[in-house]
Amino acid sequence: MRTTDTISSVTQWGSGGSGGLWDSVKKATFVIGSGILLLAAFGNSLTWHLQRFWGASGDFWQNLWTKLYVAFEGHDAALFFFGTMFFPTLTLWLLNGLLLVVDTTGKPSFITRYRIQADKNNPVDPVKLRQAVKTVVFNQIFISGPMVVAAYYLTSLRGNPCDPKLPTFQWALMELAAFAVIEEVLFYYSHRLFHHPSLYKRFHKQHHEWTAPIGVVATYAHPLEHMLSNMLPVAIGPVILGSHLTTTTLWYCLALFSTTVSHCGYHLPFLPSPEFHDFHHLRFNQCYGVLGILDRLHGTDTKFRETKQYERHTLLTSLTPLTESIPDAPKKGR
Repeated sequence: MRTTDTISSVTQWGSGGSGGLWDSVKKATFVIGSGILLLAAFGNSLTWHLQRFWGASGDFWQNLWTKLYVAFEGHDAALFFFGTMFFPTLTLWLLNGLLLVVDTTGKPSFITRYRIQADKNNPVDPVKLRQAVKTVVFNQIFISGPMVVAAYYLTSLRGNPCDPKLPTFQWALMELAAFAVIEEVLFYYSHRLFHHPSLYKRFHKQHHEWTAPIGVVATYAHPLEHMLSNMLPVAIGPVILGSHLTTTTLWYCLALFSTTVSHCGYHLPFLPSPEFHDFHHLRFNQCYGVLGILDRLHGTDTKFRETKQYERHTLLTSLTPLTESIPDAPKKGR
């Protein structure tokens, strides 16, 4: 662990665009609000073809949901807990199980070619890994579990999350877009708050023990941070919108997939780029958000945009690792 991380948090806390924090918040509100209006205006044309596909297969999904609904015989709370815990847990551990094979054995070697920080986790430290897995399981059982139960009762105040009829594809897509915006806002500000000097050392420093992250450490965090910065930004959107269980479950799975890829340490072909968040673990005081919108508005990605990592921050559509096609600049004196 570098000794400068707390200092970096102190010097960077409160830094932002030239207009100051309040101006950045107003800009963020304007940009995000405009995006929501545009999405609503063009929603029909953007989703028309996908809506046709959903309509063609709608009976299949509806029948599948009906069978599951009937199997729980009206025990909606149990059905909600099962849906929002079983499938996201399956997503988390199937993906991380595959990644851990590579992290612990270095095989298959064609995967390790895509490692972002080539000199790190080769292989991963088994002692650190065991500690991380224990914390992740603890957070999943004792933090995520109770929060999912609370989410059911709060969502029920807005509607029936286990309605026998599935939502339309278009409505589910609009909700997912809204969830992503809500997560970006809440995660950026809560994450940045945990970098405040008064909170960083006690809470967030645990997550930053991994300067070169791996997938499973996505939810390796102090329980309070896991509750407020990992879970809340993801869970609050479906609660606010009173979303159907199926949409909520899909969103949880997507969120866990996204954060795992962001932490995995490999820039793999045809997967979202993890360069942005990997750089955050490397430098501590850049790239706080998920989508990068608020980082751009607040100026907390300025150093990142000056690096080779930024040049590599794109979807890899070939089999050539970006560290080879966009190599680091030669070190001075060589």
